[in-house]
Amino acid sequence: MLRKMVEKDRKRIKRKVHIRKRVAGTADRPRMSVSRSNRSLSIQIIDDVKGHTLVSASTLEKELRSIKANVEGAAQLGEVMGKRLLEKNIKAVVFDRNGYLYHGLVKAMADGARKAGIEF
Repeated sequence: MLRKMVEKDRKRIKRKVHIRKRVAGTADRPRMSVSRSNRSLSIQIIDDVKGHTLVSASTLEKELRSIKANVEGAAQLGEVMGKRLLEKNIKAVVFDRNGYLYHGLVKAMADGARKAGIEF
C-alpha cells in the first residue's frame, strides 16, 4: 500500500516538474497554482519574476472554513479567488495545475475562477 502511494506521488512530482519548465508567471500574467489535499484546497497567484505571492485563498482561512474539499467547494473557492483577483485588477493568469490531473477538484477550481471573470 505504501509503495503504491509513493509511486503515485512520484508520478505527480514528475508531471509538476515537466509543467513548470514551460509555465511561468509575470507581473502582467501571474501564475495561478492550485493545491489540494484530502482536507483542504488552496490557490495562490504568484509573480515568478519577483518571487512573490500576490493573492491567495485557502479553505484553512477563517472565513472560508465552511467550504468543503469537494467539487462544489472547489468551485466556490475558485469564485472567491476570482473576486480577489478582480479587486487587485488582475484579469488574466497562467494556470498551473501543479501536477494534478485536470479533472474533478482542479477543473472545478479553474471553472469557478473563469465564472468570476478571470481569463486563462
